[in-house]
Amino acid sequence: MSQERLINFMAFRKLAAIISIILILISIVSLATNRLQLGLDFTGGTLIEVSYQQAPELPIVREKLQKAGFTDAMVQNFGADTEVLVRLGQAFDDQVGQQVLKVLQDEDTAIKLERSEYVGAQVGEELMEQGGLGLLLALGIVMLYVALRFQLKFSVGAVAALAHDVLIVLGIFSVLALDFDLTVLAAILAVIGYSLNDTIVVSDRIRENFRKLRKETALRIINISISQTLGRTLVTSMTTILVLISLLVFGGELIYGFALALLIGVLVGTYSSIYVAANVLLVLGINQADLIIPPKEDVIEGEGFEVDLPESKS
Repeated sequence: MSQERLINFMAFRKLAAIISIILILISIVSLATNRLQLGLDFTGGTLIEVSYQQAPELPIVREKLQKAGFTDAMVQNFGADTEVLVRLGQAFDDQVGQQVLKVLQDEDTAIKLERSEYVGAQVGEELMEQGGLGLLLALGIVMLYVALRFQLKFSVGAVAALAHDVLIVLGIFSVLALDFDLTVLAAILAVIGYSLNDTIVVSDRIRENFRKLRKETALRIINISISQTLGRTLVTSMTTILVLISLLVFGGELIYGFALALLIGVLVGTYSSIYVAANVLLVLGINQADLIIPPKEDVIEGEGFEVDLPESKS
């Protein structure tokens, strides 16, 4: 590889490690103290369905409810454009539906209350438990897969990068007190897949170069490998980020959390595939001996069996 194309990424590995450790510590402290602002999917709350004569503008409906004190109200269409579903995180009250209806009927008395009911938290607790178990299972399978495909040190680096990405995304949601619902959980699982794919591409090139460049140091081989895959990494990340920014701006309230979590995850995942997974390999002392393909024994084929060749006598 030419000197002009080689970028010394690992020159900043100590600074990157300090930044990652600080972000992870902030995330852990925030998760332990502030916790996550769990959405209606996990906490339970009130569902209110109202019908209009003509399709309303949802931002106006949301603004009316917030001015009336329903600050956590989530508004969406339900089935038809004239059917609006309002989700409130507060405990159920027989009068809540009428209160919401009264607020919305300020200028249109033709609005009707179709239903007002409570969504129990028990389902949310089950979903939260299953989501957490799914996340742990995904990390375990990833570690096993990378260990079998590459080597144990690569699997430690890959799982460290994935845990790093998940903790930072959760930490940002905790620090900013953003709603955490099932769409955000789905985004975190998608972040695991995206980050793993990026890490696998870099790891595959590192393994290949360790076997080809026998006289180079581990530090230089990792720099060469990351430099060679940088173009692919940047193109993939930028195209994904552009799509996610569009979803964030134009997608509406329902997928805002999903798009934001995925956007943060893609940015952090791109960083971690370079400065976390590769950094862990250097800390664990990766070298050519770890990736040498064991020589095959000399054999001759018999009829349905193999026989070891006898040693030749000088």
